[in-house]
Amino acid sequence: MIREGRWIAGFAAGVLGLVAGAQGSDDMSSSPPNLFAPVAAVLQSPRCLNCHPRGGDSPHQGNEAHLHRPSVYRGVDGRGVAVMRCAACHGAQNNLASGAPGAPNWHLAPSSMGWEGLSTAELCAVLKDRSKNGHRSLPDLVEHMTADPLVAWAWNPGGQRTPPPVDKPAFNSAVRTWAAAGGPCP
Repeated sequence: MIREGRWIAGFAAGVLGLVAGAQGSDDMSSSPPNLFAPVAAVLQSPRCLNCHPRGGDSPHQGNEAHLHRPSVYRGVDGRGVAVMRCAACHGAQNNLASGAPGAPNWHLAPSSMGWEGLSTAELCAVLKDRSKNGHRSLPDLVEHMTADPLVAWAWNPGGQRTPPPVDKPAFNSAVRTWAAAGGPCP
């Protein structure tokens, strides 16, 4: 709840900054709004961090981000090791009977895209680093974050899982605004 409150306050300050700028404010001492803040709020939520672990080859689970049970590992393609592939439990949609989450193309993010423990500025830099992000340009990142069914799963996680602190339409808008501004990092 505190985390959400801080995000809302930061987002409101950013929106107020945009409004003031649009109204021709002459106050040059104010800093520009952090356009990445609402994007980071989502990417740093358990729905994203659980599959973007940093410094490890095992995903996390749940709102508290405990290590995946049973123990599973990335494997060479991010879809598990030969004896325990992600698809063995994770189908194309959430499984109401077992509680296993699911979405098309379920897999662990590349190890180069591990975000756990990064500051907002570090996260932004890693996200934009084409050598780490799968060679994605800003338009490619927009497409991935706004249209990929696996990313969209975060807002329909099923069970007791909490969705990200920004709703999907607001997130999509924030991603597009951030990218249109050139992807500025805080």
